[in-house]
Amino acid sequence: MTQHPPVCDYEGSTYQSTFWDTGERAYEDGAEAIALKAQLPEHGKLLLEVGAGAGRNTPRYAGFDRIVLLDYSRTQLEQAQQRLGRSDRFVYVAADVYRLPFQPGTFDAATMIRVIHHMADAPAALAQIQTALAPGATFILEFANKRNFKAILRYWLGRQHWNPFTPEPVEFVALNYDFHPDTMLTWLSQAGFIVRGARALSYFRLGLIKRLFPTGFLVALDGMLQAIGGRVAYSPSVFVHAQKNGPGTPATIDGDVHFRCPTCSGTTLYPIADGLECPECQSAWSFRDGIYDFKTPLAPPRP
Repeated sequence: MTQHPPVCDYEGSTYQSTFWDTGERAYEDGAEAIALKAQLPEHGKLLLEVGAGAGRNTPRYAGFDRIVLLDYSRTQLEQAQQRLGRSDRFVYVAADVYRLPFQPGTFDAATMIRVIHHMADAPAALAQIQTALAPGATFILEFANKRNFKAILRYWLGRQHWNPFTPEPVEFVALNYDFHPDTMLTWLSQAGFIVRGARALSYFRLGLIKRLFPTGFLVALDGMLQAIGGRVAYSPSVFVHAQKNGPGTPATIDGDVHFRCPTCSGTTLYPIADGLECPECQSAWSFRDGIYDFKTPLAPPRP
């Protein structure tokens, strides 16, 4: 895309409380926990959580020394602070995934769970994440699968106009996309990732099934099916385990967050009274109440 893609903004949203905390999503949450544990390294220095929201998954990265919670919405990050607290281990960053404010090779792992389905230009987002990762770094990506059993059945019965077997994404609601697995794997390869494996999950994401069977039983059954189903992926959700390709050995991650200017990509930002400033374009970015804000500059770039 030649223009900046539109962004789905969760500013002011009660998504965490209404969808997860009280939305009867314990089964989906448990299934995702199994997939993350199976795919993510047990230990690491610095992890980037893209679309962290209110920090639902953040405690699952306990083996990493530091975690950067990135979200476009400041209020989502404020909710994450309330859940996790403020400490040197958690770095809260409000930023645009299409203009990530991190120097190349900063992270040894990244996750993007329930986020890319809001991306109008998914390949551009993947390219940004790939740049922020060191060679050999792990990337766990979850995406909404258009080729799922429910969509196939609805298409065959004539209750759905779009074809779940064609490669293009489908935007079923504004800025909500389902992707074909083959297309997503192609995009990952084009962005410079090697796909190491996939897990298909959330097979039982139906209200009737969740009411008939105990949550623990469904989560355990889903966990047994995930690795097998990942080879064909007919579930509504797919977790991909990818690794950044690149020459040489993986870079040594020091655990520090190395910012760069999202306006000009300058790699040196100097501290100022209320944030950071780029000496190359003179853009300034705020740091307030424990949150770095790289969405709107305090000072505009010089001409």
